[in-house]
Amino acid sequence: MFAVIWEFEVRAGCEAAFAALYGSEGEWVALFREYPGFVDTELLRDVRPADSDSTRWVTIDRWSSQDAYDAFLTAAQSHYAHIDARGDALTLAERRIGAYTTP
Repeated sequence: MFAVIWEFEVRAGCEAAFAALYGSEGEWVALFREYPGFVDTELLRDVRPADSDSTRWVTIDRWSSQDAYDAFLTAAQSHYAHIDARGDALTLAERRIGAYTTP
């Protein structure tokens, strides 16, 4: 199993739109499902208040392998960029925490 973990600071007032875009029924997952090797996405919201301007969220995107994920990135560049731009409007910051494999 291969997982990519992202952290986001979501703009205040944009939480519902962010959850709709990044959640298990959102546009990201719909795109991922078009490619072999996608397993699932988990969306988590920080329970601690960050500040009055944002909230912190994490996504965990799971793939069968790094090769499957890399093939997706190559094949979906244009669509990926389009959805990513929509997400940028909802966030103050985005950071890739890392890519991980199970032992």
